[in-house]
Amino acid sequence: MNKLRVLFVCIHNSARSQIAEAFLNTIGGEHFQAESAGMEPGVLNPLAVEVMKETGIDISRNTTKSVFEKYKQGELFSYVITVCDEAQTCPVFPGLRTKTLHWSFEDPSTFSGTREEKLEETRQVRDAIKEKVMGFIAEIRRGTTTGH
Repeated sequence: MNKLRVLFVCIHNSARSQIAEAFLNTIGGEHFQAESAGMEPGVLNPLAVEVMKETGIDISRNTTKSVFEKYKQGELFSYVITVCDEAQTCPVFPGLRTKTLHWSFEDPSTFSGTREEKLEETRQVRDAIKEKVMGFIAEIRRGTTTGH
C-alpha cells in the first residue's frame, strides 16, 4: 500500500511543522509519510524538542529543511499543509493530486514570559497540533478532508 505523502510547512521549520510531522508519522505512520520544511529554515526550537519528549517522541536530531529545496527537487506530495500564516505564500507543488490545506497555530518562538510560561504555551500548541493531526487522519479515512 502506498503511503500518502504529506509536507508540513511553516516559516522556520523549527517547531510547529516539526511537531506536526512527528505526530503524523507516529500516529498515522502506517498510512502516511510526513515531512516538514520551512520558508526560511532556522534552528530547531528547544522548547518544541522538550514538549515532544514529554509525549515520548524525540525530535532532537531533526534538522530544519527548506521548502524551496523540496520544490526544486520535484518532490511530490498528496497534501501540503501550512501550519502558520506566514507560510501561505509557499510555492505551489507539482502534481495534479496535491491538495493544499492551512492550519494556523501560534509561533512558539514569539512566546514571552518565564521559561515555564513559554513551555506551557508550547504544550498548548503541541496539543492543538496533535488534535488537528488526529482529525486529519480521521477525515482521510472517511474521505472528507476539508483542511479547516
